Amino acid sequence: MRHVKVPPAMKPETPAILILGTRGIPAAHGGFETFAEKLALFLVGRGWKVGVYCQDEVERIDQRVRSETWRGIELIHIQVASKGPRATLEFDWQCARDAARRPGVCLVLGYNGAVFLTWLRLKRRKIFTNMDGIEWRRPKWGMAARTWFWLNEWIGAWASHRLVADHPAIADHLATRRPRSAIATIAYGADPVSSAPEAPVWALGLEPGRYLVSIARIEPDNNILPIVEAFCSAKRDMKLVVLGTLSDDIPYHAAIRKAANGSVVLPGAIYDQATVKALRYHARAYLHGHTVGGTNPSLVEALAAGNMVIAHDNPYNRWTAGAAAIYFTDKDSCAKRMQQALDDDALVKACGVAARARAREAFRWDDVLLAYENEAYHLLGMTAAKTTAMDHASPGTV
Repeated sequence: MRHVKVPPAMKPETPAILILGTRGIPAAHGGFETFAEKLALFLVGRGWKVGVYCQDEVERIDQRVRSETWRGIELIHIQVASKGPRATLEFDWQCARDAARRPGVCLVLGYNGAVFLTWLRLKRRKIFTNMDGIEWRRPKWGMAARTWFWLNEWIGAWASHRLVADHPAIADHLATRRPRSAIATIAYGADPVSSAPEAPVWALGLEPGRYLVSIARIEPDNNILPIVEAFCSAKRDMKLVVLGTLSDDIPYHAAIRKAANGSVVLPGAIYDQATVKALRYHARAYLHGHTVGGTNPSLVEALAAGNMVIAHDNPYNRWTAGAAAIYFTDKDSCAKRMQQALDDDALVKACGVAARARAREAFRWDDVLLAYENEAYHLLGMTAAKTTAMDHASPGTV
């Protein structure tokens, strides 16, 4: 893909955008929060008025909505007194109510509370929604939750003026809900990593270059248990590090602890990004077992760090990682791929080179953020800057 220098934003009006659907920024939770922070800072630097909704869980609501400014961005804090999924729904509804009273285009990240987008449409707000992955296909959900996600996917598809897919396969899926002319395909981005301190690695009892790493939510559709079982199926001359929250009252998590031997390090979730970056950069290879979703942020970040990737073989991962990965389908093939990564220095080096090339080709932040800006401009009826992000559909509204 050919890239161009991001042109300066020179508009007579002050365009405005509201970002909904994350827990807020500065980023501390996941891929959507990191993206929201990146996009908000990018747009503020290009003359936009940007508001990002932030969830504040409190015991008692004393100020439902308050605002503060962070690096030129308006952080719109919404207090909720609920817990768990109910808190998320309460937050999404209050965000929609507040956004309906403000000017600007609404960017919604995820469709789990898309039912509330109908209120924004009634109030004649312009909406574009990143539809994320196909949440209702995740095996962890029961029938009631799957039905809720399935219905909200349809509502989000039709309540939004534009849909964003982060992967061609997700765009294909969304095309069964909406015409392709309403869908833009824009991937996730990552910053190139050319160095990282070794101290965080040594602090966990690890040696740089002498371990494999997995960074993911500990869930069945991410294949964490087969990865641990594959690693422990033979004596390895390196360690396996599995980042992610583990709770012994969850049977799947307990099974992982039981399967792990002394060469498996389970440090839990690590939210310090410098530590995560160091663990990824100094790993022999990055393990990616995800089976549901589009362009996964952690996989993209592994490519940008020059990691060899051992990935589950499915269309999502094949398109994202390409020649940077070797692929597995089950526990036995995963064990074989691990041993390849441990034995073959030339393969590890070749995959690392391919990883950086793939990241440069498809996952540059400037391309990604500029594509989102152009989508927002079109919804506002303004002239967009040229973009070379991914090939995406020509703008259109319903």
